Formats: sequence, structure tokens, C-alpha cells
Amino acid sequence: MKIHSFLLGCTLALAAVATPAFAQESKIGYVNTQRITTESTIAKSAQAKLEQEFSKRGKELADLQTALKNFSDKFERDAPTLTESQRNSRQKEGAELSRDLQRKQREYQEDLNGRRNEELQQVLDKANKAVRKVAEDEKYDIVIQEVVYSNARHDITDKVLKILNTGAK
Repeated sequence: MKIHSFLLGCTLALAAVATPAFAQESKIGYVNTQRITTESTIAKSAQAKLEQEFSKRGKELADLQTALKNFSDKFERDAPTLTESQRNSRQKEGAELSRDLQRKQREYQEDLNGRRNEELQQVLDKANKAVRKVAEDEKYDIVIQEVVYSNARHDITDKVLKILNTGAK
């Protein structure tokens, strides 16, 4: 029991001595990934590319929504004068239009999310290369991407943004 307590005490003493030495010798930085994905020119151009790629389909969906609303409004106005079979027929037609719109919206959202993830991955790959370059050039031991708190002197996000925005890799 005494040996176990002695070893535990030695381990704690060694950890207490070694931790400050490691902290003094280590150079630590962090990168704000959210800033990279919103402020870098490559992220902005990726967003513009997505908007251009999906704007036509977005407009088509908006037109379909308008057409469905117009159909629904017309049905509400005409319903009192329609026969039972006409009402049933129009209700089926409206339900079909609604299902078609929902299916197209779902496909659009899935396609958009997939493309957004592809573009984001490309941005993050380039950002990681830029982080690695800054870390190697300035001899950082550790670079962390997400932190709860850090002193601003450890933030290398501006340096990474500068590399990304000048096109260097």
C-alpha cells in the first residue's frame, strides 16, 4: 500500500513538473472554421456557384407552388358550383399536384445538400492545406479547429484566410 501511494505521488509530482515545461515549449494555434467557410473567397465563390446552379430549379419550384396555390384558390371558389364527380376529380388533381411539388422539393433539397457538402469539402480541403502551411512555416506544434476559449494571440484564422484568398495552397 505504501509503495502504491509512493508511486502515485511520484507520478503526480512528475506530471506537475512536466506540464508547465511542455506548455512553455509548445506553440499552439487555432482556426475558426466558421470564418473560413463564410469569409474566404473560395467559400464565397462556391456559394455563388451553388446559387447559379440551383437558381433555375428554385424558380421552377416557386412557380409550381404558385400554380398549386392558384389551383387551390380556384377550386375553393368553384367548389359550390361543381358536381360531386367534378369536385372529386379536382381534389385528386390537387392532391397529385401537391405530391408532385413535395417530391420535387425533396429532390431539390437532397441535390442541393449533396452539392453543398461537396463544395464545402473542397473548401475545407484547401483550408486544411493552408493551415498546414501556416503551421509548418511558423513552427506550430498543435493547431486546433474548434475551441471553447482561446486568447486571440493563438488565432491563426486571418493568416489562413490570407493564404486562401491569394490562391496559395
